[in-house]
Amino acid sequence: MSEKIQKILSHLGYGSRRNIENMIKFGDISINGKKIVIGQRLNNKNIEVITIKGETVSIKKTDFKTKIIIYNKPEGEICTRNDYKKRPIVFDKLPLLNIHRWISIGRLDINTRGLLLFTNNGNLANELMHPSNKIEREYYIRVFGKINKNTMNILKNGVKIKDGYAAFKSIQTIDHACSKKNKWFKGVLCEGRNREIRSMWQAVQCQVSRLIRIRYGNIFLPKNLKLGDWSELSSESVNNLSNLVSLKDS
Repeated sequence: MSEKIQKILSHLGYGSRRNIENMIKFGDISINGKKIVIGQRLNNKNIEVITIKGETVSIKKTDFKTKIIIYNKPEGEICTRNDYKKRPIVFDKLPLLNIHRWISIGRLDINTRGLLLFTNNGNLANELMHPSNKIEREYYIRVFGKINKNTMNILKNGVKIKDGYAAFKSIQTIDHACSKKNKWFKGVLCEGRNREIRSMWQAVQCQVSRLIRIRYGNIFLPKNLKLGDWSELSSESVNNLSNLVSLKDS
């Protein structure tokens, strides 16, 4: 069965479909010695050699197996493959893959820590990140500021941030000590816009002083997973996460 080339390469872990399309536009990708065009369809079984930006990668004729790992991201690391400022990046600590590469399922900003998922399956990553699938993300949030019932209602009903409106699916206090300047909350969102949670609290005159992601979909951050360490999901957990979305042909 033939498929669009960006879907094939995304599935093999060479980047998101959008990034692959950009590389195709600039003539950076050749398959079996020929440059490809956007929309071109190929049979995965007929792919012998892929060349991306001058680097040739042989594709082994083995059955593809989806892998997913949990990484407990520390604060201070960034979710990119390269950084001109030479800051620590999350990919530095991940296990090596013989073929394909790890793709981040969503991102966390440099000051956020906690659960970050990676997979070698680009199509699965795209579906788990797509807003239409409404995959839940759960966080512990420490907030500085004056907070009352009206504040909480605004955050639940929707607050305007720079790229539109955002709302918590649920938000609740988990630290009831009224005397403390910083209070802890547990919040759930169904999207992952850049610095979304921080922007929401800023819109109600509060400041997030600590942000920790503890769940993505039905995958929880293991309590025994230390900061900077990773753990591979079992086949059962991979299937359970994959079942949250239906991979669409395109």
